[in-house]
Amino acid sequence: MAAAQGHLADGADDKDGDEAPYAFRQAVEALRTARLRPEMEIDQARPPQRLAPHAYALEAAVVQDDEDLADGRLVLLHDPAGHDAWKGAFRLVTLVRAELEPEMAADPLLPEVCWAWLTGAFEARGVAYGEPSGTVTLAGSHYFGGLANRAPATQIEIRSSWTPREGANGVPDTAAHLDAWCELVCQIAGLPPGTAADAAVVSLPQRRGPHSR
Repeated sequence: MAAAQGHLADGADDKDGDEAPYAFRQAVEALRTARLRPEMEIDQARPPQRLAPHAYALEAAVVQDDEDLADGRLVLLHDPAGHDAWKGAFRLVTLVRAELEPEMAADPLLPEVCWAWLTGAFEARGVAYGEPSGTVTLAGSHYFGGLANRAPATQIEIRSSWTPREGANGVPDTAAHLDAWCELVCQIAGLPPGTAADAAVVSLPQRRGPHSR
Protein backbone atom coordinates (compact mmCIF):
# COMPACT_ATOMS: atom_id res chain seq x y z
CA MET A 1 0.00 0.00 0.00
CA ALA A 2 1.48 3.35 -0.99
CA ALA A 3 1.96 5.98 1.68
CA ALA A 4 -0.33 8.46 0.00
CA GLN A 5 -3.60 10.33 -0.04
CA GLY A 6 -6.52 10.47 -2.43
CA HIS A 7 -6.12 12.39 -5.66
CA LEU A 8 -8.78 13.30 -8.21
CA ALA A 9 -7.90 14.83 -11.56
CA ASP A 10 -9.85 17.92 -12.58
CA GLY A 11 -12.87 17.11 -14.71
CA ALA A 12 -12.88 13.41 -13.75
CA ASP A 13 -15.93 11.51 -14.95
CA ASP A 14 -17.83 8.71 -13.30
CA LYS A 15 -17.80 5.20 -14.73
CA ASP A 16 -20.80 5.92 -16.99
CA GLY A 17 -19.00 8.84 -18.61
CA ASP A 18 -21.03 11.57 -16.84
CA GLU A 19 -19.20 14.22 -14.87
CA ALA A 20 -19.69 13.82 -11.13
CA PRO A 21 -21.36 16.75 -9.29
CA TYR A 22 -19.11 19.67 -8.50
CA ALA A 23 -19.61 19.37 -4.71
CA PHE A 24 -18.60 15.71 -4.78
CA ARG A 25 -15.53 16.33 -6.93
CA GLN A 26 -14.43 19.11 -4.57
CA ALA A 27 -15.00 16.91 -1.52
CA VAL A 28 -12.83 14.17 -3.03
CA GLU A 29 -10.16 16.62 -4.12
CA ALA A 30 -10.01 18.02 -0.57
CA LEU A 31 -8.97 14.61 0.76
CA ARG A 32 -5.52 15.13 -0.73
CA THR A 33 -4.92 18.20 1.45
CA ALA A 34 -5.13 16.23 4.71
CA ARG A 35 -1.94 15.97 6.73
CA LEU A 36 -1.24 12.38 7.80
CA ARG A 37 1.05 10.91 10.40
CA PRO A 38 4.10 9.10 8.99
CA GLU A 39 2.84 5.76 10.33
CA MET A 40 -0.22 5.96 8.04
CA GLU A 41 -0.22 4.29 4.64
CA ILE A 42 -3.29 5.11 2.59
CA ASP A 43 -4.49 4.39 -0.92
CA GLN A 44 -7.56 4.67 -3.10
CA ALA A 45 -9.87 1.65 -3.06
CA ARG A 46 -12.84 0.46 -5.08
CA PRO A 47 -15.96 2.06 -3.56
CA PRO A 48 -19.31 0.34 -2.96
CA GLN A 49 -21.68 0.61 -5.92
CA ARG A 50 -25.18 0.74 -4.41
CA LEU A 51 -25.05 2.79 -1.22
CA ALA A 52 -25.34 6.17 -2.96
CA PRO A 53 -25.30 7.67 -6.45
CA HIS A 54 -21.66 8.67 -5.95
CA ALA A 55 -18.98 7.08 -3.76
CA TYR A 56 -15.24 7.30 -3.19
CA ALA A 57 -13.19 5.03 -0.92
CA LEU A 58 -9.81 4.94 0.76
CA GLU A 59 -8.12 2.07 2.56
CA ALA A 60 -5.43 2.60 5.16
CA ALA A 61 -3.02 0.81 7.46
CA VAL A 62 -0.87 1.85 10.39
CA VAL A 63 2.60 0.45 9.71
CA GLN A 64 5.49 0.55 12.15
CA ASP A 65 8.73 -1.41 11.73
CA ASP A 66 7.18 -3.18 8.72
CA GLU A 67 4.31 -4.48 10.87
CA ASP A 68 0.65 -3.69 10.22
CA LEU A 69 -0.83 -2.60 13.55
CA ALA A 70 -4.32 -1.65 12.35
CA ASP A 71 -6.20 -1.17 9.12
CA GLY A 72 -9.36 0.48 7.96
CA ARG A 73 -11.54 1.72 5.15
CA LEU A 74 -13.22 5.11 4.75
CA VAL A 75 -16.00 5.67 2.21
CA LEU A 76 -17.40 9.04 1.15
CA LEU A 77 -20.99 8.83 -0.09
CA HIS A 78 -22.91 11.57 -1.90
CA ASP A 79 -26.54 11.88 -2.89
CA PRO A 80 -27.17 15.27 -4.56
CA ALA A 81 -30.86 15.02 -3.69
CA GLY A 82 -30.10 14.62 0.00
CA HIS A 83 -30.89 11.68 2.25
CA ASP A 84 -33.44 11.74 5.09
CA ALA A 85 -31.43 9.41 7.36
CA TRP A 86 -28.20 11.34 6.78
CA LYS A 87 -29.84 14.76 7.18
CA GLY A 88 -27.52 15.95 4.45
CA ALA A 89 -26.14 15.16 1.01
CA PHE A 90 -22.90 13.50 2.21
CA ARG A 91 -22.13 10.56 4.51
CA LEU A 92 -18.85 9.04 5.70
CA VAL A 93 -18.82 5.31 6.47
CA THR A 94 -15.89 3.51 8.05
CA LEU A 95 -14.52 0.19 9.25
CA VAL A 96 -11.44 0.06 11.51
CA ARG A 97 -9.93 -3.11 12.98
CA ALA A 98 -6.89 -4.20 14.95
CA GLU A 99 -5.57 -6.99 17.17
CA LEU A 100 -5.31 -5.85 20.76
CA GLU A 101 -2.69 -6.28 23.42
CA PRO A 102 -4.03 -8.47 26.29
CA GLU A 103 -4.05 -5.63 28.84
CA MET A 104 -5.97 -3.36 26.45
CA ALA A 105 -8.49 -6.09 25.58
CA ALA A 106 -9.18 -6.67 29.29
CA ASP A 107 -10.46 -3.12 29.84
CA PRO A 108 -14.27 -3.38 30.29
CA LEU A 109 -14.65 0.26 29.19
CA LEU A 110 -12.77 -0.26 25.92
CA PRO A 111 -15.83 0.06 23.61
CA GLU A 112 -16.79 3.38 25.19
CA VAL A 113 -13.16 4.55 25.06
CA CYS A 114 -12.87 3.69 21.35
CA TRP A 115 -16.03 5.58 20.50
CA ALA A 116 -14.75 8.53 22.53
CA TRP A 117 -11.51 8.46 20.49
CA LEU A 118 -13.54 9.05 17.33
CA THR A 119 -15.73 11.84 18.68
CA GLY A 120 -12.76 13.32 20.55
CA ALA A 121 -10.75 13.48 17.31
CA PHE A 122 -13.61 15.47 15.75
CA GLU A 123 -13.86 17.85 18.68
CA ALA A 124 -10.08 18.40 18.89
CA ARG A 125 -10.06 19.52 15.25
CA GLY A 126 -13.30 21.49 15.34
CA VAL A 127 -14.84 19.11 12.79
CA ALA A 128 -18.55 19.71 12.19
CA TYR A 129 -20.58 16.51 11.99
CA GLY A 130 -23.97 15.07 12.85
CA GLU A 131 -26.06 11.89 13.02
CA PRO A 132 -23.23 9.64 14.25
CA SER A 133 -23.89 5.92 14.65
CA GLY A 134 -21.81 2.81 14.98
CA THR A 135 -20.77 -0.36 16.75
CA VAL A 136 -17.65 -1.50 18.58
CA THR A 137 -17.17 -5.27 18.49
CA LEU A 138 -14.64 -7.38 20.41
CA ALA A 139 -13.97 -10.94 19.25
CA GLY A 140 -11.71 -13.38 21.11
CA SER A 141 -9.84 -16.23 19.41
CA HIS A 142 -8.55 -19.33 21.19
CA TYR A 143 -6.41 -21.82 19.30
CA PHE A 144 -6.44 -25.62 19.44
CA GLY A 145 -4.83 -28.65 17.80
CA GLY A 146 -2.08 -27.68 15.42
CA LEU A 147 -2.51 -24.03 16.47
CA ALA A 148 -2.48 -24.67 20.22
CA ASN A 149 0.92 -23.00 20.63
CA ARG A 150 -0.55 -19.64 19.66
CA ALA A 151 -1.60 -17.30 22.44
CA PRO A 152 -5.27 -16.23 22.67
CA ALA A 153 -5.97 -13.07 20.71
CA THR A 154 -8.63 -10.38 20.76
CA GLN A 155 -9.64 -8.37 17.72
CA ILE A 156 -11.55 -5.10 17.79
CA GLU A 157 -13.72 -3.85 14.96
CA ILE A 158 -15.29 -0.41 14.80
CA ARG A 159 -18.01 0.30 12.25
CA SER A 160 -19.31 3.83 12.21
CA SER A 161 -20.85 6.50 10.03
CA TRP A 162 -21.60 10.19 10.34
CA THR A 163 -22.73 13.16 8.29
CA PRO A 164 -20.02 15.74 7.56
CA ARG A 165 -21.57 19.19 7.76
CA GLU A 166 -21.37 21.15 4.53
CA GLY A 167 -19.81 24.58 4.31
CA ALA A 168 -21.29 27.68 2.68
CA ASN A 169 -20.25 26.30 -0.71
CA GLY A 170 -22.11 23.02 -0.10
CA VAL A 171 -18.85 21.06 0.33
CA PRO A 172 -17.80 19.44 3.64
CA ASP A 173 -14.25 19.74 4.97
CA THR A 174 -13.35 16.15 4.09
CA ALA A 175 -9.64 16.77 4.76
CA ALA A 176 -10.41 17.45 8.42
CA HIS A 177 -12.62 14.38 8.62
CA LEU A 178 -9.90 12.20 7.09
CA ASP A 179 -7.38 13.61 9.56
CA ALA A 180 -9.67 12.81 12.50
CA TRP A 181 -10.36 9.31 11.18
CA CYS A 182 -6.64 8.61 10.77
CA GLU A 183 -6.12 9.63 14.39
CA LEU A 184 -8.70 7.02 15.42
CA VAL A 185 -6.90 4.32 13.40
CA CYS A 186 -3.57 5.25 15.02
CA GLN A 187 -5.03 5.15 18.52
CA ILE A 188 -6.63 1.76 17.87
CA ALA A 189 -3.18 0.62 16.78
CA GLY A 190 -1.85 1.62 20.19
CA LEU A 191 0.03 4.75 19.15
CA PRO A 192 -0.06 7.89 21.30
CA PRO A 193 -2.05 10.87 20.06
CA GLY A 194 -0.28 12.73 17.27
CA THR A 195 0.35 16.42 16.70
CA ALA A 196 0.41 18.62 13.63
CA ALA A 197 4.22 18.46 13.69
CA ASP A 198 4.04 14.69 13.13
CA ALA A 199 2.10 15.06 9.88
CA ALA A 200 3.12 15.33 6.25
CA VAL A 201 1.31 15.93 2.97
CA VAL A 202 1.59 13.24 0.28
CA SER A 203 -0.37 12.39 -2.89
CA LEU A 204 -1.73 9.32 -4.61
CA PRO A 205 -0.75 8.50 -8.16
CA GLN A 206 -3.38 9.86 -10.54
CA ARG A 207 -6.33 7.49 -10.75
CA ARG A 208 -9.78 7.35 -12.28
CA GLY A 209 -12.22 9.75 -10.66
CA PRO A 210 -15.18 9.09 -8.32
CA HIS A 211 -17.44 6.16 -9.11
CA SER A 212 -21.17 6.37 -9.60
CA ARG A 213 -23.81 3.67 -9.52
